[in-house]
Amino acid sequence: MDIQAAKAKLREEVLAAIKHIPVKERAAASRELCKRLKQQAVWKTAQSILFFAPMAGEPDIWPLIAEAIELGKVVALPRFLPETGTYIACRVLNVDTDLEAGQFGIREPNARSAEVALNQLDLVLTPGVAFDLHCRRLGRGRGYYDRLLAEVRGVTCGVGFDEQMVEHIPVAPHDVVLNCILTPTRWIEPKRRAVL
Repeated sequence: MDIQAAKAKLREEVLAAIKHIPVKERAAASRELCKRLKQQAVWKTAQSILFFAPMAGEPDIWPLIAEAIELGKVVALPRFLPETGTYIACRVLNVDTDLEAGQFGIREPNARSAEVALNQLDLVLTPGVAFDLHCRRLGRGRGYYDRLLAEVRGVTCGVGFDEQMVEHIPVAPHDVVLNCILTPTRWIEPKRRAVL
């Protein structure tokens, strides 16, 4: 089986498993995940954080955005640029006034929001379909996040439910390996990669 076929099969299996998590369990797991993140040194020291707007089936990290703004951190969300087919990071000062439905129906900063340079971010919270213990990530298959992550110099953290952890993710040369993975029950950092 070639790498794309292996990824497609794994994507299908994990997405099916996520659908079977009851809504109440998913909400409780999201709260645990947020609590675990706030205990990490990287969260406490990060001055600028790129969040993501959770889609159905992804952990709900949304409450952390308001907390981070209150703490005085620079908070950003991805904004899709259709003309280049890429994401940029844009600052969010107020979740009630700075967001709109983006290209894929996902909440993102509006056109008035200031861009934040990707290489200036201290922490990038990264969604994915699946992750493994080597901090490899399986995305949705379009490569948007890999292109964004390639520009990041700060800590890249995969965010998912425990059901999204798998034994092995097949990778291609363009796939970006993350620095750490956060689930409701674990904070994973490979021994060979120190998280600053």
